Amino acid sequence: MSSPLQIGILVFPRVTQLDFTGPLQVFAMLPGAKLHLIWKRIEPVPSDSVLTLTPTTTFADCPQLDVICVPGGGGVNNLLNDEEVLEFLRRQAEGAKYVTSVCTGALALGAAGLLKGYRAATHWSAMEMLGRLGATPTRTRVSIDRNRITGGGVTAGIDFALTLVSILVDRTAAQAIQLQMEYNPAPPFNSGSPDTAPAEVLALLRERGAQNQARRLEAVKRAAARVM
Repeated sequence: MSSPLQIGILVFPRVTQLDFTGPLQVFAMLPGAKLHLIWKRIEPVPSDSVLTLTPTTTFADCPQLDVICVPGGGGVNNLLNDEEVLEFLRRQAEGAKYVTSVCTGALALGAAGLLKGYRAATHWSAMEMLGRLGATPTRTRVSIDRNRITGGGVTAGIDFALTLVSILVDRTAAQAIQLQMEYNPAPPFNSGSPDTAPAEVLALLRERGAQNQARRLEAVKRAAARVM
């Protein structure tokens, strides 16, 4: 690469850390890539776990990115009607080669009006909400529609990032990173999808997430009224 490939990942309070650390690890192994963790201010940002994050640049100081990526998490609810965040995403999307997300980060892209008329993936629990924002939800690990590349829930972020590397460079580069990471999943249970999880497990998870889902739906409705 003649010049550094500028890759930026949005971080925000209550981001799901694996949504962005999976892709971050993949991108960190890509020669010639310059990585940025972006937030409004340079200050500690709490994730949805014990991990606290330190942004490397602000909205104001972030260079034009080749790849802008929005991860998901409980904190996405607060992004959906945050005009400062949405305007940053719109501004970067104008010049970015690829506009991307992982998990419910797709809802933020949708709230910014960046997925209207595009196919997109997200976490299984947010499919209907994504449709309200003008996207065509696709139940795939990775969705590619022109320069919109979106990953499904959480762990799909690694698949998304490897797919993007294969597009940015080539298949061999992506395969080399996969091998270096020993990304060779063999989960102990076949419950990683609502299609295969036992009914009682799915019901338990829906019950646990009901309050957050209700808050998220209200935020999506407000965003949809603005962008649709």
